[in-house]
Amino acid sequence: MVAVVVPAWLKKISALASRLLPATLFGRLALLLFVAVLASHLLALTLMFELRPTPQWRAPPPGGPEFTPEFRPEFGPEFAPHSDRAAPGAWPASPPRPAGPPPPPGGPLHLGASMLLDIGVRLGALMLAAWVGARWLSRPIRRLAQAARELGQDVHRPPLPEEGAQEFREASRGFNQMQAQLRRQLEERDRFVAAVSHDLRTPLTRLRLRAESLADPGERQAFQHDIDGMEEMIRATLDYLRGVADEEPVVWLDVGALLTSLADDHPAGPEAVLVEGSARPVRAQASALRRALANLIDNAVRYGEQARVVLRDEPACVRIEISDRGPGIPPHQLEQVFEPFYRLEASRNRHTGGVGLGLAIARDLVRRQRGSLSLRNLPQGGLQAVLELPRD
Repeated sequence: MVAVVVPAWLKKISALASRLLPATLFGRLALLLFVAVLASHLLALTLMFELRPTPQWRAPPPGGPEFTPEFRPEFGPEFAPHSDRAAPGAWPASPPRPAGPPPPPGGPLHLGASMLLDIGVRLGALMLAAWVGARWLSRPIRRLAQAARELGQDVHRPPLPEEGAQEFREASRGFNQMQAQLRRQLEERDRFVAAVSHDLRTPLTRLRLRAESLADPGERQAFQHDIDGMEEMIRATLDYLRGVADEEPVVWLDVGALLTSLADDHPAGPEAVLVEGSARPVRAQASALRRALANLIDNAVRYGEQARVVLRDEPACVRIEISDRGPGIPPHQLEQVFEPFYRLEASRNRHTGGVGLGLAIARDLVRRQRGSLSLRNLPQGGLQAVLELPRD
């Protein structure tokens, strides 16, 4: 992209205009209306004078009395008879002038047409001023809305410039303070999660070492199973609290290659995950999307023994469908399962029951990619998770 060089004199004029503008929104709106009314008034007067007909002189009728021309603005040129003899002390009457060209058809511009022209010009000027003013005054609001959308994706985005009218400067200052406070809270959360992770895993490691010293194999295996469940719960909880690292970059990602890698690395074996279809690369955070897809595939394999993944390349998005052959979910619980620590009653057992955070983490990670995640029951049985990643 070629950089546009702005002349120094233009920068000085722009800075001077910025200083001369009123500081408040009311002052700028009042200035805009004043300029619009003044411009419409001058334009209407100019058009009325331009369209006003030029007076034409008519010759006296043959053999009739002589006439002295008189111009009446409301009726056009007319003639009034006069006496051949001038009054005492008055200048003698001049002879009539030769006849000019005939008046234009339609006659002069009457009072009603003048008023309609004046009203039309003023309304047009005010409508144009309202359109320009709306775009001019709403530009900081659009900038604030765009910054709010970007803040949901990146809390470390650059702060808003504090410029413009006083109201907009205060709004930008408040938005920047909110962003700084959010950044501090996230940093405190990361420190808290790191401390909790260390404090919880240290006693679990000691418990695992003590379980290894148990003589009874059955009791030792039960202890280890309980410790594994506690570690899984701690890991899932910390992952949910930690979320995705805000510093992870957004890159062009081959979703097909990512799904193939997840299928090959799955603990149940490559035959447990079937991948179909292809799609063009999409912009996303690689680690976040990998974790979300891994959670969905794990759920499908756990409850349906096999996951069938279909990748579809659509014009507006990349669509990923992950289906299983499990029992499905009651329709009224399809949204509730995305809540943290929510588990279906049938899954509350040691063999298939999870912590209740897998779907919550997956949806949170997908939303960070500006995508969507939903569940639906298949007509032939089983559950299908539909993940969509936008291309824009």
